[in-house]
Amino acid sequence: MARSASARLGWIFFSVVILSSAAIAAAACARNVGEEIRRNLLDNGLGRTPQMGWNSWNHFHCNIEEKLIRETADAMVSTGLSAVGYKYINLDDCWAELNRDSQGNLVPKASTFPSGIKALADYVHSKGLKLGIYSDAGSQTCSKTMPGSLGYEEQDAKTFAAWEIDYLKYDNCNNPGTSPKERYPVMSKALLNSGRSIFFSLCEWGQEDPATWATGVGNSWRTTGDIRDTWESMTRLADLNNKWASYAGPGGWNDPDMLEVGNGGMTTEEYRSHFSIWALVKAPLLIGCDIRSMDNVTLGLLNNKEVIAVNQDKLGVQGKKVKQDGDLEVWAGPVEGGRVAVVLWNRGSSQASITATWSDVGLSSTAVVEARDLWAHSTTQSVREQITATVDSHACKMYVLTPQ
Repeated sequence: MARSASARLGWIFFSVVILSSAAIAAAACARNVGEEIRRNLLDNGLGRTPQMGWNSWNHFHCNIEEKLIRETADAMVSTGLSAVGYKYINLDDCWAELNRDSQGNLVPKASTFPSGIKALADYVHSKGLKLGIYSDAGSQTCSKTMPGSLGYEEQDAKTFAAWEIDYLKYDNCNNPGTSPKERYPVMSKALLNSGRSIFFSLCEWGQEDPATWATGVGNSWRTTGDIRDTWESMTRLADLNNKWASYAGPGGWNDPDMLEVGNGGMTTEEYRSHFSIWALVKAPLLIGCDIRSMDNVTLGLLNNKEVIAVNQDKLGVQGKKVKQDGDLEVWAGPVEGGRVAVVLWNRGSSQASITATWSDVGLSSTAVVEARDLWAHSTTQSVREQITATVDSHACKMYVLTPQ
């Protein structure tokens, strides 16, 4: 039963009275720090659109070395992927020695990164790309083969800045059981104090609903556990990420984990769905396959400029699921210029017809639109009231609708 206004006021007064002055000061301090970090994150210009690049983990796991990273940077340029927006070359776990040096610094693994990380950054930068690195908000990383940054945040941030690192993925393994809300802001502030603009990617797996608090901490935050290269995993993470759509925007993005496109566990149409939905929901587009040896089909999925343009749209509104009829779904979201991006997604086991009406996707019922098919690269003029397509099993159709 709702309380009366006087009862509510009494409760508020009582609550204020019992708060100690120390608690009030601590809360205000935390709020001010969060606001300061958020302001600085936006000022540094990073994450104005979702990050695009490559990460070593999904395909290579711990089997990484500097030759692979250099060759991947080369391939990012030679395949044309860098030209369509993929900029980050990100090391994941296992790049450092198990122990810090006598001064407490992280040390690149001599057997796999003998030239050091600064030399690697120089090489990647010479290609017009950016280098990312990995650490953990615990005592060790998830592989337990290298130290985490807990208690060393300022020192590690300064090390990364000295190496001219551009991106930090920050994991959550082997932590002491304290909340990520306590541990992640420490590294965020350390990065901001490092003297270099470094993109901060939180990876606490969505455990404490980071969409609700990480906008003042990082440029992206994982909303889910790790992806696997299966249809079941990909679709489940898409659904888990969907609920947080309203929290994403320029400077900070929901992250349902990296792309599996090209790793072999799904069909071409399943990968097309994967890429289309990730693009629509403004997820990071971080390639997870071996781009040195990918086939032309994989390249054709990853370098679709029209789909990428939806992901990189400056309006920065995350698309979401707007209609569901069993396994048949409509996902949609606004893009610049009064346009709407739409995905008709068939998650069922047989071919089916899917319809999105204008009211489903946020258009006026009287609108007459130009429908651009982003995968067929074809345009249909003067479409009224709805768009309908026959969609194969586990496949999708993706459009941008432009009112005429």
